[in-house]
Amino acid sequence: MDENAREQALLTALTTEHFVLQTSRSATITESVGRATVFMSLLSAALIGLGFVSSSAQLIKPYLGAVLPTLVIVGLLTFGRLVQTMRENSLDLQRIQHIRSYYHRRLAGEYTFFADSVTGEADKPAIGAAVASRPARWQLLLTTAAMVAAVNGLLIGLSATLLTALLSGSLGLAIALGAAVAVAAFAAQVVYINRTSIWLTA
Repeated sequence: MDENAREQALLTALTTEHFVLQTSRSATITESVGRATVFMSLLSAALIGLGFVSSSAQLIKPYLGAVLPTLVIVGLLTFGRLVQTMRENSLDLQRIQHIRSYYHRRLAGEYTFFADSVTGEADKPAIGAAVASRPARWQLLLTTAAMVAAVNGLLIGLSATLLTALLSGSLGLAIALGAAVAVAAFAAQVVYINRTSIWLTA
């Protein structure tokens, strides 16, 4: 195969790969929205159910005992998958930027097409340019995974509050401990997002 034929075959393969990667990104976004919606719908249904049983002292304790662990488990599983899809999306974006940087080097010539895909360092792919700027760590708090992490923290803190109040009988201690547990649970999930995310190392 001569050089021109090889170049044309590579361009065709890269165009196909670009399409596949963009489709994969769309799929991860759709899955993230779907999972978050299911979790929030389950939470809303649980709160509506709580409203029905709140007037009965005999029903509210077993209701919370059954519902809160379920919500926490579903929330943590949802959070874990949202972090995975966020990472998959970021990896797909990296690969797309590599392809776009090839387009820029080989095809753009003197034009500025695809110029946002490379840095000034020997045409090194620029990942952050694809989303307008390189994200800072605090911007990970704006993700769907962080939103679910916040809800999970509240649910875990509420569980700790109710359990402490039931065992100790001290409402003040229960509230203080529950708040501390909620903050710690949220912080632990944010740390996990930071360690798993590839945005800042791309």
